[in-house]
Amino acid sequence: MLLHFGSVPTLVVSSADAAREIMKTQDLIFANRPKSSMFDKLLYNYKDVSMAPYGEYWRQMKSLLVLHLLSNKRVRSFQSVRDQETSLMIEKIKQCSSSSCVNLSEVFAKLTNDVVCRVALGRKYGEGEGGRVFKELLGEFVELLGVISVGDYIPWLVWVNRVNGLDGRAEKLAKQLDKFLERVIEEHIDCEKKGSHDHVVSLENDDQKDFVDVLLWIQKENVIGFPIDRVGVKAVILDAFAAGTDTTYTVLEWIMTELLRHPKTMKMVQNEVRGIIGNRKDIIEDDLDKMRYLKAVIKETLHFHPPIPLLLPRKSIRDAKIQGYDIAAGTQVIINAWAIGRDPTSWDEPNEFQPERFLTSSIDFKGNDFELIPFGAGRRGCPGISFSIATIELVLANLVHNFDWTLPGEARGEDLDTTESTGISIHRKFPLIVVATPYSG
Repeated sequence: MLLHFGSVPTLVVSSADAAREIMKTQDLIFANRPKSSMFDKLLYNYKDVSMAPYGEYWRQMKSLLVLHLLSNKRVRSFQSVRDQETSLMIEKIKQCSSSSCVNLSEVFAKLTNDVVCRVALGRKYGEGEGGRVFKELLGEFVELLGVISVGDYIPWLVWVNRVNGLDGRAEKLAKQLDKFLERVIEEHIDCEKKGSHDHVVSLENDDQKDFVDVLLWIQKENVIGFPIDRVGVKAVILDAFAAGTDTTYTVLEWIMTELLRHPKTMKMVQNEVRGIIGNRKDIIEDDLDKMRYLKAVIKETLHFHPPIPLLLPRKSIRDAKIQGYDIAAGTQVIINAWAIGRDPTSWDEPNEFQPERFLTSSIDFKGNDFELIPFGAGRRGCPGISFSIATIELVLANLVHNFDWTLPGEARGEDLDTTESTGISIHRKFPLIVVATPYSG
């Protein structure tokens, strides 16, 4: 469907076949990003990876992410961080379960923030006044990234954001985040000069350096043969937080929502996990590889609730033809991952939550099957899929293994409110409040 948002021609894609054309067959033509005043202000004038214009800078920075920060080897190296933070989460839930209900939305937000802080920055920033302020800044950061600026589509209305205060908020937030990131970088530099390091991840193994360590090393040694300045380092770190915390937290929240709404599905995934773990306390990666139904539940949640329903927009570099229609150069393209997941030509009973569909299907979410593209695909696909899924699988397995879950009072699962929030990623509008009963075996 071709629309005009103000002066910007916009193609909305809602079928798997059209998405395949955009993200595979003609991926190069549609590899650019449109301009966004909010992304410009918050991500150092597009010095990040997610919204940087297609070109040499983007290619080099994407390669850096894939090879040095988010490779499968490095994702595995942070297993101890995921294990430790998941164990802390389970203990916290046990403490709360003895006296009150549990706010799982808060639990997931803290968990994902702590994991990404340790992996990206080397330590948690969740304690005390400084940690509280940082979490508030990140929350506002994600919120503003989802704001649609009218001036982006109607240039003569660019003044609106100055009047309504959005420009001022974004500029103030950008300065606050920059100040925080400068402090983090200086801490890393000082530790290196002193020959000491107090980060959680060990520097004895290069694979266990945090993201800031790796980026500073690449910058200093010119490892990739492409200059990276301080601004680029900070922009990539902000990308990691935007993608690594918000989407992971959103997926976990919707998984537990759907399991509470479907008690039989909850029981099936609990039986699978408990059958594999037995009397052991710890869950290891080899265990996760055996959990076919748990993986199916995650896939079905991504199918039912893609964390970013409208994928980050693309922009055509030159004229193209999509399914027989002429698309002019400079056209913005919005791929509706939610609509593709509800398309009856691709899915049987698309509006029913049925993890079983994936037990007999090879469809995956990694960008090769365009019926299921919660993380995008092609050149602009999310490079952090493995990192996010590793966290989601471990957390979910621990939750269903350690607790039985119900809603407060006499509430029934089918009555659980599933109203969605608005923004770049779609959370529950209201917190997920539950009762957790420790499983005794």
